[in-house]
Amino acid sequence: ISQSESNVLILGESGTGKELIAWSLHTMSERSKGPFVAVNCGALPDTLLESELFGCKAGAYTDAKQDRQGRFAAAEGGTLFLDEIGDISPAMQVKLLRVLETKCYEPLGSSRTIKANVRIISATNRNVDLLVQEGKFRDDLFYRLNVAKLELPLLRERAVDIPLLVEHFVEKLNAEKGRDIGGMSEEALRILMAYDFPGNIRELQNIIEYAFILCPGGLIQPDHLPSPLAAQLDPVLGGMDLDRPLPLTQIEKRAILSALTRNGWRRMATCRELGISKDTLRRKIAQFGFDVQEELAGA
Repeated sequence: ISQSESNVLILGESGTGKELIAWSLHTMSERSKGPFVAVNCGALPDTLLESELFGCKAGAYTDAKQDRQGRFAAAEGGTLFLDEIGDISPAMQVKLLRVLETKCYEPLGSSRTIKANVRIISATNRNVDLLVQEGKFRDDLFYRLNVAKLELPLLRERAVDIPLLVEHFVEKLNAEKGRDIGGMSEEALRILMAYDFPGNIRELQNIIEYAFILCPGGLIQPDHLPSPLAAQLDPVLGGMDLDRPLPLTQIEKRAILSALTRNGWRRMATCRELGISKDTLRRKIAQFGFDVQEELAGA
């Protein structure tokens, strides 16, 4: 999917990592050197959303004091991520459909037509099939957006991914903050793996950011995690057999090997499924000593 120019629709509950997956698809695509621009379509009324997407001329509406570039222009040559696409109005659905059909758009208040060279990845936490059946979402727009579909499970349904996600978020924070936190201790990871994560990946990311701030260096430890989380899980951990737990490195190894096997050792597909970078996957393949011949065969 990442190598295709096809539009992608990502489905999943709030916090399941839809934008993270969209960004991963972008970074692994031929458009990776272009911009990745995200828009929350459910957060704006029609007039503001139209100007946000397509830009506007000065005076197009009351608060439009000057010409403004839209997100389509900002994403030119790259990827435009339309989050909460299921929330847009029927009028905006018509305008977006026209852009997808003609590959052109007009800024609000302008008669000038501009060509659009962007790939559209959209996402929603709503049941779009049901919205189409109820006549609340245009079927022709749905088919344009839904060329390829990805459905994201809840984080609690894929707990084996937590170590990889933790590594991703720590690496990201290290790069942003100029630090060198080494990751997370096995004790802290076990606490996270036992947690239900009602807020899904977004909640995990918030927890990692909190722990990252408290960690002075080395590995993130249990006492760096938010205290309500550790307190909630103490009874759970007390009832676990911690004398012979499955090492988290083995859980991580099994998760990666399973994903590689499911995807025929295709690295791009495996990275997309796990939500990790190509460099991380390459490092894990070397770390766990997976069969190099199999890896090369699926490269």
